Amino acid sequence: MGLILSGDPSLTEVVVLSLRVSGTALLISTLIGIPIGAVLGLRRFVGRPFVMALLYTGMGFPPVVIGLLVYLFLSRSGPLGQIEAGWIPRLFTPEAMILAQSVIAIPLVAGFTMAAVLGVDPQLQLQARALGATPWQATFTTLAEARVGVIIAIVAAFGRIIAEVGAVMLVGGNIDGRTRVLTTAVVLETRKGNFDLAIALGITLIGLAFVINTTVLLLQRQVSR
Repeated sequence: MGLILSGDPSLTEVVVLSLRVSGTALLISTLIGIPIGAVLGLRRFVGRPFVMALLYTGMGFPPVVIGLLVYLFLSRSGPLGQIEAGWIPRLFTPEAMILAQSVIAIPLVAGFTMAAVLGVDPQLQLQARALGATPWQATFTTLAEARVGVIIAIVAAFGRIIAEVGAVMLVGGNIDGRTRVLTTAVVLETRKGNFDLAIALGITLIGLAFVINTTVLLLQRQVSR
C-alpha cells in the first residue's frame, strides 16, 4: 500500500502503459467488433453459420495461441515482418501488444453484440423500416435497444485483455520501460522475489478493473432506464 500511495515511479510507469495498451486495443476492438456483431445478428447470408462458428471459436481461443500467431506474422520470416511499412507493428513494441489484445477482444465484442442483437424483437426492424428509416437507421435503432448487451460486451473484452499475460509477453517481451504491463510485471516481480511490488501491482490491477467496471455498471443503469 505504501508503494501505491507514494506514487512509486516504476509502478506508475507500468500502470500508464497498461492503460494505454488495453485502452487502445479496446477502442479498436469496439469499432470493429460491434459492426460485425450487428451484421451477424441482423442479416442472413450464405455462410453465416460458418462465420458464427468461427466467431464462437475465437471467443474461446487460448490467448497464448493468438500471441503465437501474431508473433509469427510479425517476425522477420513472417508475411508482415518482410514488409517495410511504418503502419505495421514490430515485435517487442507496445503496438504489437495492442494488435495481439485487439485480436483477442474482437471476437468477444462481436459475439456478445450479436447475442444482444438477436435478443431484440425482430419486429423492431420492421417497424423502423415501415416508418421510413433507412437500413443504417434501423440498425442503429436495434443497437440502441440492445445497448445493455453491447456495454456488457465491451466490459467483458476489457476484463479479458487487461488480465492477459501470455500473448502480450510473447509479442512484447516484457521489456522494462518499454513493454512491461501490469500482468507481466506481476509475473516478473514474483519470480524475482520482490513480493512487495508484485502485490502492489496486483492490487492496482484489481483496483483498476473494479473502478472501470463500477463506472460501466452505473452507466448501464442509466441507459437501461
